[in-house]
Amino acid sequence: MTERFRVLILGYGEMGHAMEYLLKQRQQLDIWEKYPQDNFQSVVLEDAAPRADIVLFCLPVNPHREVAEQIAPLLKSSSLCLSIAKGLDETGQTAAQIFAGALAPHQAYALLYGPMISEEIRAGRYAFAQLGCGDRDSYHKIRELYDGTPLYIEHTSDITGISWSVILKNVYAMVFGMADELQLGDNMRGYLSVAALLELEQIVREMGGQAGSPYHLAGLGDLITTATSENSHHHELGRMLAREEVKGIEGEGIHTLEMVSQHRLFNTAEYPLFRLIQDIVRHPHDVRKSINEYVKQVYS
Repeated sequence: MTERFRVLILGYGEMGHAMEYLLKQRQQLDIWEKYPQDNFQSVVLEDAAPRADIVLFCLPVNPHREVAEQIAPLLKSSSLCLSIAKGLDETGQTAAQIFAGALAPHQAYALLYGPMISEEIRAGRYAFAQLGCGDRDSYHKIRELYDGTPLYIEHTSDITGISWSVILKNVYAMVFGMADELQLGDNMRGYLSVAALLELEQIVREMGGQAGSPYHLAGLGDLITTATSENSHHHELGRMLAREEVKGIEGEGIHTLEMVSQHRLFNTAEYPLFRLIQDIVRHPHDVRKSINEYVKQVYS
């Protein structure tokens, strides 16, 4: 019989709603939202954190540090913090790095990354993810958490690899949206898939991840989902950039580009497709010409 957990969901946006949908029939839920809507009653964070078996961070990565530091002294030693955030904070750190610095050394944490579009989850469709954690006990605990739901999970210990895979796929997904808006065709989509994955593999290894990590759910799986779904925010951002629209161009991929540049996290000159996307985001003028010049340069 599946164990019943007390789960504290942090954030009641799209993914907070999706996690509520998955868990509400089987687990005890507390939901906290910093800026609740009029029709929603948020729990008090200081009351809910001490009784939580699992704390599920359905927040962007930027507020992770503040919230983690706030609840860290309140958590049970057996509590597990779980993040689904796919970005970098203002210091250029991943959710895993934030947890490692903000939580007590004994406090377990994990990352859940993969094809998990919130609209599909709430429609009862399949979702898939890799759970990045350092111990098998945490993996089995999260497997128990989602047992009986259409979210299927596999384990990896390569926290760095899946973190950078899922962060960077938001950047690469934008060029698929550009290509679709410009009607560059299915052949171009096939080429972009190969080029993006090759660069993902190289960057992940440069950042300390394991070889092959981007070819699993957090990398390839989430890239295909984000790069081809009409519900994808980053696919739509690519379409907007191809139309030379700059108003409303914001999201985790855009922020990742800024943080990589600001903190010089890696040398972007070594990755032509990444650099192309970066240049287009900065100057979205005649995107078709920029892509044409990129292809000619690669094959010159």
